[in-house]
Amino acid sequence: MLVLTCKTGESIKIDDRITVRVVAGKKGQLRLAIDAPKDVAIHRGEKQPS
Repeated sequence: MLVLTCKTGESIKIDDRITVRVVAGKKGQLRLAIDAPKDVAIHRGEKQPS
């Protein structure tokens, strides 16, 4: 697993096809914008209860 620290407005590229941009962040929450081709499935993983 790769763990990155990013500021609002910064982005990362995955495989030259997917861009993940930090749109906003505050109080333990992030808003991410994901730009990917339509053939790439994107699923949200929910936090498991402890």
